[in-house]
Amino acid sequence: MARRLRPEERELWKRVVETATPMRPASVDVTAPFLMPGSIKLRPSLLVPKIMAFKIGAKAPSKPVAIHMGSAAKPQPTMDAKSFGKLTRGKLQPEARLDLHGMTMSEAHPMLQKFILGSAQLQRRLVLVITGKGKSKPNHGPVPERHGVLRHNVPLWLRQAPLSSVILEVTSAHQRHGGGGAFYVYLRRKR
Repeated sequence: MARRLRPEERELWKRVVETATPMRPASVDVTAPFLMPGSIKLRPSLLVPKIMAFKIGAKAPSKPVAIHMGSAAKPQPTMDAKSFGKLTRGKLQPEARLDLHGMTMSEAHPMLQKFILGSAQLQRRLVLVITGKGKSKPNHGPVPERHGVLRHNVPLWLRQAPLSSVILEVTSAHQRHGGGGAFYVYLRRKR
């Protein structure tokens, strides 16, 4: 059984309710003096949607996939097509390179930020970030482990602030510049 509020607690709650601004229209009477867990009534829209019946062997409903990791489809460049073609064929020479081999994530992330922001400051256009492909370890456990932690995280870091504001395009490097273990980072021009 839940305990009842003492008079000083009721008074305190009343003062809190008077000064609070609701985030959305209330479906609950917030001025009720005894709001205890279990006394709140939820609107039907806040309840969990009904789970559909499932039979063994039936196919799950399909949803469109938004992420195309390693797909054969050509990436849609944000830079001009001619320069992007030269970039993917390895015809453009990187002006600087950063090698993250052997670094931990906590060492590599600040190094990457310093390198990219410094390159943007120096008005470089194309830089190369080498992550390596990662060591393949024997996987004997029931849960698969990802190898190539930096190769996986560097593109995510490049899409986050503050780096995303100075980057125009990120793509895998051509084989002569490291292939799947490196990334071209094409920087924006300063206006």
